[in-house]
Amino acid sequence: MHPMKRKESMTVDKIKQVLVASGAKPTAQRVAICKYVLCDGDHPTAEVVKVWADQNFPMVSRATVYNTLNLLVAKGLLKEVKLPHTNKVMYDCNIDHHYHFYNSATDALVDIDPKEVVMKSNVTEKYDISKIEITFHGKQRKK
Repeated sequence: MHPMKRKESMTVDKIKQVLVASGAKPTAQRVAICKYVLCDGDHPTAEVVKVWADQNFPMVSRATVYNTLNLLVAKGLLKEVKLPHTNKVMYDCNIDHHYHFYNSATDALVDIDPKEVVMKSNVTEKYDISKIEITFHGKQRKK
């Protein structure tokens, strides 16, 4: 299992351009949150983003964090990954099609390239599938 390539670090100007291109106003708080979730964070929860904001941009409210994350998801800049067994929502900056491995020992979510998963199903004969979400659960083996 090899994690997919993460996005390269973006400058503040590039983040502003991405926000404007998506139709979102590039406020200072949004740019700061974007810098973390689009460049540095690794599948963070809203709570992790809030802790980061408190340490790096103390004037950001919890509502601003949640509103910004929801906006980024709505604009297609982030994906929401819901883990039903924990009721956690994690945010993924990798918006390309991929799957996940949830490491129950570390609570980490790792991207898996779809080329590494072989799946055979006959349900496409009965249904028009628009999206497939797969999350593997377990513990990562030691090398």
